[in-house]
Amino acid sequence: MPRAMIESLLIANRGEIACRIIRTARALGIRTIAVYSDADAGALHVRHADEAVHIGASPARESYLVGEQIIAAALATGAEAIHPGYGFLSENADFAQAVLDAGILWVGPDPDSIRAMGLKDAAKQRMMAAGVPVTPGYLGEDQSPDRLQREADAIGYPVLIKAVAGGGGKGMRRVDASADFADALASCQREASASFGNTDVLIEKYILSPRHIEVQVFGDRQGNVVHLFERDCSLQRRHQKVIEEAPSPGMDDATRAAICAAAVRAAQAVNYVGAGTIEFIADASEGLRADRIWFMEMNTRLQVEHPVTEEITGQDLVEWQLRIASGEALPLQQHDLAIRGWAIEARLYAEDPAKGFLPSIGRLEAFDLGDAARVDTGVEQGADISPYYDPMIAKVIAWGDTREAARETLAEALDKAVVWPVRSNAGFLVQALDHPEFVAGTLDTGLIAREGAALMPPVQPSEEALIEAARALVRVEPMAGFRLNAGPLKTARFLLDDDTVTIDLDGRGVHEPVDAALVSDAGQTWQLRPWRASGAAMGAAADGAILSPMPGRIIAVDVAAGDRVAKGQKLVTLEAMKMEHSLVAPFDGTVAELTAIEGGQVSDGMVLARIEKDD
Repeated sequence: MPRAMIESLLIANRGEIACRIIRTARALGIRTIAVYSDADAGALHVRHADEAVHIGASPARESYLVGEQIIAAALATGAEAIHPGYGFLSENADFAQAVLDAGILWVGPDPDSIRAMGLKDAAKQRMMAAGVPVTPGYLGEDQSPDRLQREADAIGYPVLIKAVAGGGGKGMRRVDASADFADALASCQREASASFGNTDVLIEKYILSPRHIEVQVFGDRQGNVVHLFERDCSLQRRHQKVIEEAPSPGMDDATRAAICAAAVRAAQAVNYVGAGTIEFIADASEGLRADRIWFMEMNTRLQVEHPVTEEITGQDLVEWQLRIASGEALPLQQHDLAIRGWAIEARLYAEDPAKGFLPSIGRLEAFDLGDAARVDTGVEQGADISPYYDPMIAKVIAWGDTREAARETLAEALDKAVVWPVRSNAGFLVQALDHPEFVAGTLDTGLIAREGAALMPPVQPSEEALIEAARALVRVEPMAGFRLNAGPLKTARFLLDDDTVTIDLDGRGVHEPVDAALVSDAGQTWQLRPWRASGAAMGAAADGAILSPMPGRIIAVDVAAGDRVAKGQKLVTLEAMKMEHSLVAPFDGTVAELTAIEGGQVSDGMVLARIEKDD
């Protein structure tokens, strides 16, 4: 007899996945306990949970990565089970074992299964024994540079060096020629040592037209294992997934049956229980073929992209996890599962594509993703985006009867996204969704690297979007003969962020007492302000204004109002993203205005000082 459903659950995570787990747990009548760091004291997941426990300082290594604190919180609150979410401690076998040793249920696979798939070389050897196809390469114990060089030469270039304990794109190097191997190996091992404390590597044949395809699997304690079909995660930037979809474009029934059967064998080989993902690499140079798809690794947890599987199968994967952890059998057998339509997910990050995808931090003064698509998020308008954690602020997921319908819905949702003043990659995502290779479904993992410049979002909104925003600031009266004290106004001058623009209003109007309006177009958000109402400092922003290049904290102010300064002289020092940025005088002149205050927090684009140029 299976035990009763879990009654109380501690979520050892934060952000959107914590909110996602809480949503399903609440629907099942399960009491939820959140944990939080200093930075997350007011976070959405903390407020949504039935109870919340503070577990440490803001850095993850002092809070979300401290297993002892999390287990202590579970014991103190009487939590019956712990769900690790993904990231942090979700694939830490020692933590899973410590949870079980404390008498708490672990919503995940057995520690032995995590260990079996945790090291890439050992996992591949186990997969070969189970008859799962693996990428040609070297998995040997001899890690001497000479042996690794010989093996790479024998495999044939290009090859990929991968840290056996790696993940998240770290500890990976592509090598195109034998002469470059030694330096690439040393660099890879340094990164692996710093990130994972393990310098061992494996070598794989590098696939020139690669597709990243993964299969969702589930196992229960009754020995059943099923798959919930495949996802395609080929659109990546620097080995990080950007857009995922299910099913995989170009996948025929025979190939799908082969790859999904291989995934089930992989899970059975480690007696897998719970949610897991088997990741494959496909050589798509001649389309998707079963004999050109190879096992890469297994993720022994729920994946960020699990919503696309939920959308095409109609199943709640978190509910499956909780039922299996409670001892129940799988909710459905393989013959009960089918693909329905298409789903595509985009990861919305707080980052600025125009600045090399530098993370963007600060307060979300405006945050609206509309209701055209499913949104999984852990933030809301007014929330602070901190520098301590992953910059993903939401997942936007669209479903449609066809791939094109899902793509259009997602592109439309992102096109109108409002994120301000924090920058986001929404515009970049729109460009990626509209790229001809993505539209045709012929993409591979190198698309973004090849087409990076073409995927950059526009630097200015369309004329139509500008006019619409301008009309929010200026009342336009098209009626003939209408007069007010300000007289007819057919054009008006505005500040778009800190550049001036003149807009043809095609009518009459007067300035209303509105300070600013946000322009949302092609996934980008800009601020539009009336030029006359903006003040002298704003009006001179393009000529002598010293602007903050990103959100941060002022750590030094080296001048005072009225000081004479020379071109290149340091004025203000800004600390942002753990780096110092010196802002200097653009020319000889006088400090006409100074708003920067040492210790003060500033937002992206804020005017910190204004230099009046010498005549």
